[in-house]
Amino acid sequence: MKSTVLVLGATGMVGSHVARSLSDRGEPVRAFVRDPGRAAQMLGGTVPLAVGDLTEPATLDMALDGVDRVLLCLGNRPDQAHLEISVIDACRRAGVRRVVKISAKGAQVGSPVPFWDQHARIEDHLRRSGISSVMLRPSTYASNLLASAQPVQAMGQLFAPAGTAPVAFIDPRDVAAVAVAALLDPAHDGHTYTLTGPEALTFAEVAERWSTVIGQPVEYVDIPDEAARAAMLEAGLPPWLTDGIVAVFRQLRHGVASTVNDQVQQILGRRPGAVGDFLRAFGVAEPVAAR
Repeated sequence: MKSTVLVLGATGMVGSHVARSLSDRGEPVRAFVRDPGRAAQMLGGTVPLAVGDLTEPATLDMALDGVDRVLLCLGNRPDQAHLEISVIDACRRAGVRRVVKISAKGAQVGSPVPFWDQHARIEDHLRRSGISSVMLRPSTYASNLLASAQPVQAMGQLFAPAGTAPVAFIDPRDVAAVAVAALLDPAHDGHTYTLTGPEALTFAEVAERWSTVIGQPVEYVDIPDEAARAAMLEAGLPPWLTDGIVAVFRQLRHGVASTVNDQVQQILGRRPGAVGDFLRAFGVAEPVAAR
C-alpha cells in the first residue's frame, strides 16, 4: 500500500498544484488546511483534507498519521521559521522519511531580506534533522506580478521599484511539478535545486508581454522604494510584509535573480514556462464586482 503525502500550504498556488497533481496520479495525498471551505474550492473536492492549525501542534500530529512524505510550502509570515522548524520536529517524531522544502533563491542566514533569512534557517534545521530532504529554491514567482493585474488593465501601467533589473521569473506551476518529482523519486534526496524561468526579463520587457496579452499598451513605471512602501501600506499590507517586499526589490536591483539555469529542464525533461504564457493564463484581472 502506498503511503501518504501531506501537503502544507495546499491553498497556495504551488501547494494546490502539487496536491491536485498527486491526486490525479492516484497518489495518496492529504492537504493540511485551516479553512476547509476555501481548500475544497481550490482543490476541487478531490483531495482529502486534514483540518488544523500549525499553532495547535496536536492537529498536525494527527494529520501526520500514516504520512511518510511532506511538502513544506508555507507562505511568508513573521513566525515562518518557528512554525516550519516545529513541523520538521513533528515529522521526525512521526517517522516521516522525506520532506520537500520550498525555499527561495536568495536563502542565506543573515540576508537583508527577512523571508530569505528565515528560509535559510529552516533549511539548516531540516538538514540537521536526519530526515531525507530536498530543497527547492525558486527565483521570483511570475505569480507575484498578479498583484498588479488590475492597475495594469485600468491604467495601462506596471508600477514597481525594480529599475532595469533582469529577473528570471518562474511559473509556480513549474515549481509544483518539480516538487512532485522530488516527492515521488528518492533520487532527488539530499539535493538543493535552484529553479528559474527560461529567460531573465526587465519589468519593461514584462510590460511589453503583458501588453500583448491584454491587447492594450502597458508602460513600466519605475518608482522609488518609499513610494512602493507607501502604496502597499495604503492597500492594507502589514508593515512587516511591505518592508520585506521592498527588501526583495532592492536585492533584485542588485542582480540576485538575473541568472537563468536549466535545472527545471533537467528534472522535468521540458523547458520551464515563459512569463508570457503565465500572463495569458492568469494575467487578466477579474472585474472588481466579480470578486
